[in-house]
Amino acid sequence: MPPASDTEILYAKPESLRRTRTHFCAGCGHGIVHRIICELIDEFGIREKTVCVAPVGCAVLAYNYFDFDTCEAPHGRTPAVATGIKRVLPEHFVFSYQGDGDLAAIGMGEIIHAANRGENICVFFVNNAVYGMTQGQMAPTSLVGQKTATSPKGRDPENEGYPIRVCELLATLQAPAYIERVAVSSPRNVRRAKKAIRKAFQTQLEGRGFSLIEILSPCPTYWRVDPVTAMKELEARMPPIFPLGVFRDGR
Repeated sequence: MPPASDTEILYAKPESLRRTRTHFCAGCGHGIVHRIICELIDEFGIREKTVCVAPVGCAVLAYNYFDFDTCEAPHGRTPAVATGIKRVLPEHFVFSYQGDGDLAAIGMGEIIHAANRGENICVFFVNNAVYGMTQGQMAPTSLVGQKTATSPKGRDPENEGYPIRVCELLATLQAPAYIERVAVSSPRNVRRAKKAIRKAFQTQLEGRGFSLIEILSPCPTYWRVDPVTAMKELEARMPPIFPLGVFRDGR
């Protein structure tokens, strides 16, 4: 082994990420997204003026990992709370960190109206197609045929409707500045996800308005598969329903 002075550290823990034991299940994508966000906060040098708003669900415990100001909003009301904080503290970088059950179900009204107003905030939306914290019920984004605690025979569009495509829905509005869907299913996709999240940061910091990045992420526990299989299923099953790419870039 070469002397320590000759080694090059390629990846280190971001300063904005706490050193703590994870509570997330093995193979969960939340940890990947946390790291990307914290790396960018460090790179932009905005740790002391960043505020995260987290909701109810798996996303809520972000405050255990983010080493900067974080607060919890009532279920689904995260964009409304983020709006209030940004309007009171316009010089701060404010983002919401939400799951699909929170954002696309009880919070659908809040996300649509925040986007429609063009609020100068970022929304990082982790879509794993299931309710994770509350034992694996069907989410608005659950796939057709997907078995969950509340759709044991698989989601039937005649009874439960089709998966809601949030990016496509918000892209019909006039005000949003930047909307993109990415995934964390491979190293290449993780790099693309960081590029998209970086652009959302820049959009807010330049005062250009509302950004949402949807991040397709695995949930091995409630997909009832091992972590490796979950990543393969994400790659195979989710992009055909939730296509990756940019849905809005510029007002």
